[in-house]
Amino acid sequence: MNNPRSLTLALCLGGVLAWGPALADGDPEAGRAKALTCMGCHGIPGYFTVYPTYKVPKLAGQHPEFLVAALMAYKNGERSHKTMVAQASSLSEADMQDIAAYFAAMAGEGK
Repeated sequence: MNNPRSLTLALCLGGVLAWGPALADGDPEAGRAKALTCMGCHGIPGYFTVYPTYKVPKLAGQHPEFLVAALMAYKNGERSHKTMVAQASSLSEADMQDIAAYFAAMAGEGK
């Protein structure tokens, strides 16, 4: 890699990949029970909330690092959605990791 941009990109990607597994240490089986309230919205294909109208995103197969980061952002007030803020506020980081591992393990199930 003689190109400085290529080297920088490679180092950044390597850092992201090294950081990611630290957030994905959850237990999918423990996450199954903890995710029951999530399934009320996120387990319905094509579901929209009534007010405000919002398409509920699919979580099955999502990257666990993204899910943990999103839940932390709701809990910390960096993301604003009243229902998600309320749900995330009661979760510990371990709960978030378990839930994220459960949804990540559902890859290909289309839920």
